[in-house]
Parts: sequence; C-alpha cells; structure tokens
Amino acid sequence: MNLFKTITIRTPESVELEFTLAGIGNRALALLIDYLLVALLISLVSIIASFLSEQLVALWAQIGGGTDALDLWLVAIAFLVTMAIYWGYFVGFETLWQGQTPGKRLTKIRVINDNGKPAGVFQATLRSLLRPVDDILFIGFFCILFGQQEKRIGDWLAGTLVVQSETGVGEATVRISTRSQTLATELMAQANVGNLLPDDFAMLRQYLQRRQILTKAARQNLSVQMAQQLKDIVELDQLPEEELPAEQFLEAIYVAYQQKFGDRRRAY
Repeated sequence: MNLFKTITIRTPESVELEFTLAGIGNRALALLIDYLLVALLISLVSIIASFLSEQLVALWAQIGGGTDALDLWLVAIAFLVTMAIYWGYFVGFETLWQGQTPGKRLTKIRVINDNGKPAGVFQATLRSLLRPVDDILFIGFFCILFGQQEKRIGDWLAGTLVVQSETGVGEATVRISTRSQTLATELMAQANVGNLLPDDFAMLRQYLQRRQILTKAARQNLSVQMAQQLKDIVELDQLPEEELPAEQFLEAIYVAYQQKFGDRRRAY
C-alpha cells in the first residue's frame, strides 16, 4: 500500500512524468522548520533594530525633535521589515533553490509547476503572499488533506504542486549500450551535465524506459528532438561523434548524470 498519492504529468513532448505528492506530514514538518528559521531571523533583526532605534531616538531627542512621530515611523518600518523577511524568505529560497526552502530541502520535497517544470519567481511570490490566508483557521491544511492533488489555495492560484524530490525507482529498466557507457565518460569532461534539472532527467528516463512501445518514426523524431534539447542544456557545442545516433547520445547523458550525482538508479 502506497501511503503517498502520485500524479502523472504529460509534457509537451508527450512524455509522461510521474511524481509522488509530498503529503501533509512532510509539508507540515517543512513549514515548521521554515517558520522556526524565519522566527530566528526576525528575532536577530529585531535585536539589532532595537539597539539602533534606541540610539536614534536618543539622538533625535538631543537635537530637540519630538519622539512620538519618530516612534510611529520606527514601528511602521519594523512591520515592513518583518513582512519583507517573512515573504522574502519563501520567495527567495523557492526561486534560487528550484522550488525548495531549507525546510523543504531537509524533508526532500519541492515545488514544481503543474507542467512538471520548476516553479519561477511569479509562482513563488503568489504562494508566499497567500500563505497567511492558508494559515488562517488551517484552511490550507484541510485543502491539502482532502484535495486530490494536495494543493492549498496558494498552489491552486499559482498553478503549482509540492512533490517529493526523490522518487522511488520504477520496475522498468533502462538498457544502455556499451558504446553509450564509453561516451558517457567523454561527456563528463566536455558537457555541463549539472545543468540538467531533476525534471529533465526524469523525462529522459521515461523515454528510455518506454521507447520500445513507440513506432519507429515517432521514436526517431522524439529522440532527435530530445537530443537537441539536452545538447543545448548541457552546453555541448557538438556531439562527441558526428554520426552519433540520437538514442546513444541520450543513453550517454543518462549514464553521465548518474555518475556525476551518484543516482541510486542502475542502468542495465
């Protein structure tokens, strides 16, 4: 019995990607960690701001200025800084860390778009701005708990999903030719394999696992299209061999990615 729900997303290339939804437990734990870090950050800023405000008020009083108006300005500034830290924490991390905050990274979950691609700054901003709404009366909690896609209000409006960043290995295996394994070593030195996102690798794996069910023409067209896309992503000017078949290049990229990042999946 699988304790987590899964969702299948079809990419524009007609490749199906299967993701495991994060689950209410992982999301709650990640949020707790993030809120603790936000509270710590706000506390540190408050301590520094309190010291500076006392000095500023004392200096203002010495030069004969009224402190009542200054106190109101300081309170307003403190409120704005607190909100900036609260919203900026989630927006900044989810944008720079490809859908992860420190809490999400520790619990191995991340935010993605509904199309399987990483969430951008617009999606991260919407999710962050609507977080207080989701927190009111645990609205977000119940939306995640009873929703089929486990989305809170911020996810629905931003068009995002929260999934596990490390998914289980399917039963299907990937057959790799000997030549592709050799080419993988060359790619490690020539290409920036680290540019591949987990979603790119998942799409590549899905194709290599299911290519046998495609027609010959569809298989050839899709392999050439994917090879060109991945070639650009890894910043490869030209293929290791001019006449290298597209599928062998895809297999080599698959193996090179595994070797670089120590992926637990094995190629057979």
